Amino acid sequence: MSRLREADPTVVSLDGDELREVLGQAAVNGDDHGRAQRIELAMRYSRLCLLLSRQGFTVVIATISMFHEVQAWNRANLPGYVEIYLKVPLDELRRRDPKGLYRRHAAGEVRNVAGLDFAVDEPIAPDILVEFEADHIHDDAVDHVLRHLTRDRN
Repeated sequence: MSRLREADPTVVSLDGDELREVLGQAAVNGDDHGRAQRIELAMRYSRLCLLLSRQGFTVVIATISMFHEVQAWNRANLPGYVEIYLKVPLDELRRRDPKGLYRRHAAGEVRNVAGLDFAVDEPIAPDILVEFEADHIHDDAVDHVLRHLTRDRN
């Protein structure tokens, strides 16, 4: 994020987990969060991004954008929208598992986990696709994103 802020000091970074905490939203990966509730939450995030962009900020939001209708709304309504899809195999997600969701799902403690028993709409035509490779260096992906964003401004 620091490299992006060097290139654009108006960048605001939003994270889905932090947004749920600040906005008082319950965790989405629970039994009571179906498709309609998740779309409603995603649209709240999208409208917040629109509000910030109208005030001159470049908004970077890290969420699981799992619905085609939300992706389409973003593309149609957010100025300068760039969809970045970080494609990571399920085995790697299970290995990382920072919140313990995959472990808890395997133990039968939680349901409706995105990509497991809750279907995710894979982006149709992301502007940037970063596919996970075990030996891939993180800085290479950052360079790729920055090149794309800089190219779009020129």
